[in-house]
Amino acid sequence: MQSPAEILADLWTSSGGDPAALARVTLTGDEPLLPSSFRVAAAAQVGIAAAGLAAAEIWKMRSGQAQTVAVDMVHAVAECRSERYLTRDGNPPPPTWDAIAGVYKTGDGRFVRLHTNFPHHRDNVCKVLNCKPEREQVQAALMTWKAEDFETAAYAGGCVVSMMRSRDEWLAHPHAAPLAALPLISIEKIGDAPPLPWPEGDRPLSGLRVLDLSRVIAGPVAGRTLAAHGADVMLISSPNLPAIPWLTIDTGRGKLSSFADLATEDGRAALRNLLADADVISQGYRPHSIAALGFSPLEAARIRPGIVYVCLSAYGQAGPWAGRRGFDSLVQTSTGFNHADGQAAGVEGPKELPAQILDHATGYFMAFGAMMARARQAREGGSWHVQVSLARTGQWLWDLGRVDGGFAAADLKRTAIEPLLEQMPSGFGTLNAVKHAAILSKTPAFWARPAVPLGSHPPQWPERPA
Repeated sequence: MQSPAEILADLWTSSGGDPAALARVTLTGDEPLLPSSFRVAAAAQVGIAAAGLAAAEIWKMRSGQAQTVAVDMVHAVAECRSERYLTRDGNPPPPTWDAIAGVYKTGDGRFVRLHTNFPHHRDNVCKVLNCKPEREQVQAALMTWKAEDFETAAYAGGCVVSMMRSRDEWLAHPHAAPLAALPLISIEKIGDAPPLPWPEGDRPLSGLRVLDLSRVIAGPVAGRTLAAHGADVMLISSPNLPAIPWLTIDTGRGKLSSFADLATEDGRAALRNLLADADVISQGYRPHSIAALGFSPLEAARIRPGIVYVCLSAYGQAGPWAGRRGFDSLVQTSTGFNHADGQAAGVEGPKELPAQILDHATGYFMAFGAMMARARQAREGGSWHVQVSLARTGQWLWDLGRVDGGFAAADLKRTAIEPLLEQMPSGFGTLNAVKHAAILSKTPAFWARPAVPLGSHPPQWPERPA
């Protein structure tokens, strides 16, 4: 089984990183830290370390100064569960899930998971099942369905659900082979452009402008990570789309926040104006929907030659499920994780991983890919397309191997991570939140801007440092 350092080395060199840089990374801590048969802690540590090393290497390009990067495993795990540890004015998080979200049995004795945290997804489930949004009614209705039939009908009805599959069942699924053939992080040149100079500044990403068009966890974590290394990150959201407030607070640290309704021409014009002066756009729309709005990767490269365009999807860019909606918990259920950890824990039915690790790790991969592509842009020119997915990250996590006796590990207690928290003001009150886990020796990571309510800023970039 590979060590975290070996896993990082494979990730770094396969994405074009200089192998010599790996000597400047220190990874501390031992598995297991969380109750699971999967290497959740190693995945957390490696994802954060990869992004931190990319930031350090950009600083070396900009300043000529090399620096060290250190990531402790406990800190990495805490950051990959940051939404659990956040408090606002001393108050802990509200309940994570909607009242009818979660796992249910179906009439054929199988299990399905419903994701209903957005009201329209909940309403669509109740419409397909012809029931009220109450757990007992949902369960009774599902007993009249076979699991896979419900999964198919629910997806067609605009729901976000998944049937629990074993790993063997997933590998027999027609989407599994196309997914496995994809790179973990795809970095591809998609157009010609001159190299763009690095702006002035005293941090790795100072002066770089990042558009963040994402919600929930993975995409927002990517933006939060880029902000931690000095980028001007602007979260673009629609005033007409739902959000999950606690996640908005946790992942909004370091960001500007503007409204642009892309269903309107005014909103699209605002985004085009921002894109014309951006360095990176990071988005989690499904492929056809963002292209229909006029912001496909190629169109973005036309508007802004030299752009780095980062795409997040649930199930990857190839195969029959390429356009499918999905969230971390559903990808875990579909691809075998919940079944495997349920068996390892000796429980009937699904057992979720002890962190939304597909989301968090993928978010760090997005930030890592964005930085690696921007470094190549500075050297070679061109416009660049970075693609990652929750399911491909899941394939990577599975391939890291299993932890013998992982369920003997006690869950990480809040007392263990208290030293890793920092207090900060915000537009929501005083926050106590997990600090960034990548410790850079010359350019420490921090968030220069507080988390603010959605739409707090006008859709215009701040002036770059003189």
